[in-house]
Amino acid sequence: MSVSSSQRLTLAAALLGAAALPTLAQAQPTKPTRPRGTIEEAEVEVVKERENQLPEAARNYDKVVLPAPPKADRVVKYTFPDFRLPSQNLNPSVRVLTIKQEELLPLQGNYARVGVGNYASLFGEAHAHTTRNEDHALGLDLRHLSSARGPVDGKNSSVSQSRLGLNGELYRGAMTLGAGVKLGRDRANFYGYSPNTEPKPSADSIKQTFFRVDAQAFVRNRDRDAKFQYDLAAGYRYWKDRFEAKESDVYAQLRTAYYVTEKGRVRLDGDLSFISFEDSLKVSRPFVQATAQYEQRIGERLDVAIGATLGYTGDTINDAKQVTVFPAVRLGYAVVEDKFVLFAGLGGGLQRVTMYELTQENAWLRKNQQVADTRRGPSVFFGFNAAPARALQASVKVTLANDNNLYFYNLSRRDSTKYDLVYNREGSTQLINVHGELIYNAAEKLRVGTRLDYNGYKVDLPKAYHRPNFQGAFFASYNMYDKLMLGGELYGLSSSYGSVLRRSTTLPVEYSEVLRKTDSVIDLNLRADYRFSENLSFFVLGNNLLGRKYERFLNYPTKGINVLAGAGYQF
Repeated sequence: MSVSSSQRLTLAAALLGAAALPTLAQAQPTKPTRPRGTIEEAEVEVVKERENQLPEAARNYDKVVLPAPPKADRVVKYTFPDFRLPSQNLNPSVRVLTIKQEELLPLQGNYARVGVGNYASLFGEAHAHTTRNEDHALGLDLRHLSSARGPVDGKNSSVSQSRLGLNGELYRGAMTLGAGVKLGRDRANFYGYSPNTEPKPSADSIKQTFFRVDAQAFVRNRDRDAKFQYDLAAGYRYWKDRFEAKESDVYAQLRTAYYVTEKGRVRLDGDLSFISFEDSLKVSRPFVQATAQYEQRIGERLDVAIGATLGYTGDTINDAKQVTVFPAVRLGYAVVEDKFVLFAGLGGGLQRVTMYELTQENAWLRKNQQVADTRRGPSVFFGFNAAPARALQASVKVTLANDNNLYFYNLSRRDSTKYDLVYNREGSTQLINVHGELIYNAAEKLRVGTRLDYNGYKVDLPKAYHRPNFQGAFFASYNMYDKLMLGGELYGLSSSYGSVLRRSTTLPVEYSEVLRKTDSVIDLNLRADYRFSENLSFFVLGNNLLGRKYERFLNYPTKGINVLAGAGYQF
């Protein structure tokens, strides 16, 4: 006899219930006990017509789809800053970024170190910062570096740099509010005289001092996934020298991006500056510039950005145009995704030039300088970014541009120990720049790289004064077990030109302009940091170890070999 599934379920339930009866009976002491071995009569009823009804289950025929892991951001970001003219001062950090600096422990935000060196050099710095906090961050930074003696007449070529920085941030949801102030004092001397043929001046008579203040407040979005990204900053910069010159700059910066679609966004960037410059004359220098651009990714490989840049400057030197309009177009194509990207574009715009920054590049400027913003454009650029192998990055960029009011440095006709800003008077400066970078970075342990620049200038001046055609840096660093950190840099600059006035030896006395070639620069810098314990470390570094007292600027030789050694402590 066949038994249906429902019958089998009913029978099993009945047998289980019967087997449980003796156990339940033992748990009832009030009932009379039965003799052992006695089977009580029972009747088992099998209901054939009963069916167990279960609710109908919803069946899902779709496959379970797991979201793909987010694609790692392996885009190599490159910047192409103009080379800054190297300072003669001993810098306690290798100029080119090498290895990670010693990281503070998670609960330590304070660090200090001091050092001494030849040329009667003194170095000290201190950093005090709050530890990690989700609500706010505060910081204090102090730094001083000075040399009481220099390459010419001892203290007559002394230098010093002092910095103080305060900053703070508040985190409110997706918004970051912050403010900071930077104070600086730099001292330099006009030691560009000939100690063999000219009387020795007093150190105080050739002294120059610069004071700098930069106060800024900002608000930005820290939610990187938000459709609207913004960064707004406003501030005030103040600069003055030892004499009559003063510069006040009220400025604002805006950076925004709005994602219209997942692959398209609108960008709007703006810069505003109003400078009041006072020397023997008082000059106002307004500046405003805005760039609007739409960026779109087409497919998986092509990126297109189309827009325009509109700018205005109040400078009228050389009758340069005050209003500029240039395209802002960029195309990028990934030949091999995340490995090799070609790019090209059209651009142009205004570059703000201030005494605040110029005197950081050349401390020997004469008073009453005519400062003008550089007008670049139209310009064409093209190149590639590549990551051909793991930990290896490479980039090349070529720029062709026409620059109006691009400044050059040349010795003053009134005082050969000072410099004047010189401009191409007859027309624009035609520029070709080829910039290349190659960097190998293996897990922050070994880092080797090079940066090379070639600049070709076509000017109506006799030469592109004090602007070398070639600049390059080769650098390497190694982190040995987080105990010994070694770094080195070899950089070079080709010679450039300046001009001097030469007095005739016959009567009548006449003066003629003669070109002079500057020295080519080859400079070797080495550094070693030894971490003695988690808190205590020692360092030693040397600049210009080849000992060449080259003249990057005519009449101003740099220091020879200079070494600095000291200790640091974090707490």
